[in-house]
Amino acid sequence: MTQETGGFAALDLNPNIVAAVLATGYEEPSAIQHQSIPIILAGHDMIGQAQTGTGKTAAFALPILNKIDVSKREPQALILAPTRELALQVATAFETYAKQMPGVNVVAVYGGAPMGPQLRAIRNGAQIVVATPGRLCDHLRRDEKVLSTVQYLVLDEADEMLKLGFMDDLEVIFDAIPATRQTVLFSATLPSSIRSIAERHLREPKHVKIQTKTQTVTAIEQAHLMVHADQKIPAVLRLLEVEEFDALIAFVRTKQATLDLAAALEAKGYKAAALNGDIAQNQRERVIESLKDGRLDIVVATDVAARGLDVPRITHVFNVDMPYDPESYVHRIGRTGRAGREGRALLLVTPRERRMLQVIERVTGQKVAEARLPGPQAVLDARIKKLTKSLAPLVAESEASHGELFDRLTADLGCSARALASALLRKATNGQALDLASVEREQPLVPTTGPRERTGERTERSDRGERTERSGDRERRAPMPLAEGRVRCRTALGARDGIAAKNLLGAILNEGGLARDAIGRIQVRDSFSLVELPEDGLERLLTKLKDTRVAGKQLKLRRYRED
Repeated sequence: MTQETGGFAALDLNPNIVAAVLATGYEEPSAIQHQSIPIILAGHDMIGQAQTGTGKTAAFALPILNKIDVSKREPQALILAPTRELALQVATAFETYAKQMPGVNVVAVYGGAPMGPQLRAIRNGAQIVVATPGRLCDHLRRDEKVLSTVQYLVLDEADEMLKLGFMDDLEVIFDAIPATRQTVLFSATLPSSIRSIAERHLREPKHVKIQTKTQTVTAIEQAHLMVHADQKIPAVLRLLEVEEFDALIAFVRTKQATLDLAAALEAKGYKAAALNGDIAQNQRERVIESLKDGRLDIVVATDVAARGLDVPRITHVFNVDMPYDPESYVHRIGRTGRAGREGRALLLVTPRERRMLQVIERVTGQKVAEARLPGPQAVLDARIKKLTKSLAPLVAESEASHGELFDRLTADLGCSARALASALLRKATNGQALDLASVEREQPLVPTTGPRERTGERTERSDRGERTERSGDRERRAPMPLAEGRVRCRTALGARDGIAAKNLLGAILNEGGLARDAIGRIQVRDSFSLVELPEDGLERLLTKLKDTRVAGKQLKLRRYRED
């Protein structure tokens, strides 16, 4: 066993699963994983008592993947989750851990999405089904045998499912799957209702209980900022204008993201470099040495590439992409605030990631304060401050060394000293905007409100897809007039789903086979979007786009009937 594969290899997991886990940044199994994985692998029923954020998803996902028979195209594992958000999160985790297991298919089943594609995915051989109870019962009413091949059942956050009133649905599901299945139940608490389920539906279960340790990171100033997914790089550039840092590490999830962000930073004049799993060890060492001695100021890294990175001059950590779990968050921000120095950690949060922010706060026992992106005045003040700081050491000696040259230039150019100084400043600042009007004209960022400010907006009332719509001005404003020969179509995808106009445009062009000029205005609102399409051949086009997905969600365009 190599040190790199450490504890996960010792758990007797498929090497492909271990490799996929290591690629996410995990190094050692958490307490819940260390205790649960051998029990599940051995085929025992189990009750796990653990809080969200302890790594419990991997605790059941890894052994179940290990037991899946890829050659069988039928549902083998069923994971029940109380909410759509958790179901999507668990499904994504399974897909991540199965990346090196060709033939494994995962389907997420939840309310608010079309039932047809979900049922087809199950019938077409998805071995892993992650579902909310209400929607799954809807499918069972259509096909009561659809889960007849399930061998493994997991109830994730069982106490939350009962709080949401899913007891009757759970009984229906228990009756629809084989009694010989292996059942694993996870719950933060074990009230009598959970114990009753265990007594009736689990066979001699093993018990695992994890006491969550509050992780403290009090020495580091923490804040989060709400941004849309496509605005992360502009947000980072804006923050760097006002943050006074010595050295900084920015964490992202993918290798490509390290390259993209590092390139954007270099284009703005920052001394930055990417650090990812494709970087050779000798080059990695050079990057770290350059960060230590000041030849680099910013490193953009993945969790894996940043293992063991210890550079005392790092004053800031930017979590550009949300970490996979609270432990990773604590590990990331621990790169700053070393040796008694002050540290600052900023976390960019997209609308879909609010739940993970709450988990991080609960596990660390600390609130991550909300901050705002700096406005034009703050950016202008920071630019002038930096310019002043750079000029201060030159002022004292420049008149003696360059005074005569200055006098000659003013005479040769026939201009005032003020005019020449202004021209030299313009050249030195490379055309950077240094007045408020110019800064305000720079590309604006669309603000995103924080969790406590979002009142009356769309929420998932149940996993059957009941919603309420926000009634603010943004939602109510009238659509713009239509051009002749075009009709307006509507999709339920909007800004809160991380959707931008370019995402919709690209999907329609690629899947619909249209020319660019055939598509009119695209208006992205908070909870839906409107797209202008040619009226001629509209039904054929909508049929073509029927299964198109944008940002992982079904586009589902429909003709918009305006009252």
